[in-house]
Amino acid sequence: MGATPRRARRWRWASLLGSTALAVTAGGALACPAGAAGTNVDFATHCIPPAVAGIPPIDGTTTANVSVDNTSPKVGDTVTVTYTVVTAAASNPTDLALPADIMTPTGKIALGGAQTGAVTVAGPKKNPPVPGRAAFPSFSMTGTFTVTKPGQITLSPGDYNIHTSYILELDTPCTVITPPAPASETITATDGTPANTRAISLGSASGDPGAGVTVSGTNFTPGAAVTLAGRAGDRQTADTATVTANAQGSFSGSLVVNDKTTTGIVAYEGASWNADKGAGPAAYVVNDDTPVPDGSQKLTTTVKAGTLSMSQAGDSVALSAVDFGQGGASTGSLNTVTVKDFRGGPAGWSLTGKVTDFTGPGAKIDAGKLSWSPACTAKAGSPSTCKPGSAGTVGTSGATLASTANGTLTGGEFTVDAGLSLDIPAFTPPGSYAGVLTLTLT
Repeated sequence: MGATPRRARRWRWASLLGSTALAVTAGGALACPAGAAGTNVDFATHCIPPAVAGIPPIDGTTTANVSVDNTSPKVGDTVTVTYTVVTAAASNPTDLALPADIMTPTGKIALGGAQTGAVTVAGPKKNPPVPGRAAFPSFSMTGTFTVTKPGQITLSPGDYNIHTSYILELDTPCTVITPPAPASETITATDGTPANTRAISLGSASGDPGAGVTVSGTNFTPGAAVTLAGRAGDRQTADTATVTANAQGSFSGSLVVNDKTTTGIVAYEGASWNADKGAGPAAYVVNDDTPVPDGSQKLTTTVKAGTLSMSQAGDSVALSAVDFGQGGASTGSLNTVTVKDFRGGPAGWSLTGKVTDFTGPGAKIDAGKLSWSPACTAKAGSPSTCKPGSAGTVGTSGATLASTANGTLTGGEFTVDAGLSLDIPAFTPPGSYAGVLTLTLT
């Protein structure tokens, strides 16, 4: 007996869902990266299709590799990693073709050797159409980790998951049957320069020529000889003294200051000033006691240090609308941010941002779907140069929008902008969605 029209429609719907789930099981069909440098390794994989697919788990072999942007990092460096699935555990077993741009992969890379743990990686929602019975093209995922220990660190491909946004939101997790998988890449980390926590304070902020000022320091190398020196802008004056740090790395000594051009005092280990092994400058002013000739008037002025601040051109951004069933990039521009660094010291600044999930009518758009393309301009005459952050995902963990480096004399006024793009899945329920982007200046 032939199927009734209603039963036939129900069968076609179930078949369509099943083909989607099978596609995911094969590991997806995302854009293949160019020039992945890791060694290809094979490992047994166990994939569990969504229950709606109505098919049993699939055991197969995954071929993958892991590559890095730096094979010789130092402790403290951030390493970018790329996990590429070259051949997934299965291919599309149906005659139905799968549409483009429905699959989003996530996964983990296992660290071994000198440093252990897992690195979370994610890939874009981008794949070509997959013909029926065809093999799935490769896909890649990227992430970062911070090197914490010196030595050889191995990187092995780990578990991965394919999320599909086609009719239904479905997940297909694929796990390494015998973890860890073989190592695909090995990096050699070396000792990095430890963070400089040295600090100094002065007994007074000013004095007459020839007067001594008490200089106290902490977190210097225990037992180290420390030079105390006057600074006039970016040059060292002839006023110096030497003290020795105690067993706790602290000291207290006196520096006689004669140079009337002195603007600050520094303390450092070694033969000459080194920002990595020193502290300061701490502001200091020499009183000008030069006698005023008869019939003359001495004019004085003071340049006061200001603060680090930021302001925004607005507190809301309306991104462009997208069509239900098509989705895609919802774009707009960040309200211009103005950063004013009027501190007049050696420290730079960093402006970072993070975003919440976008919530709407009974649904949400993941924060990881928002990306930006930062731009930063320094106002003419600013001592510092502004560096925009890298284009890419913002997400809940955050990213750098702009920054300036430490220097002998920093400061200025800066304009920060960014293009915004929210990747909205095709069948996101119609309605208004909102997320909060928080900017932090440090």
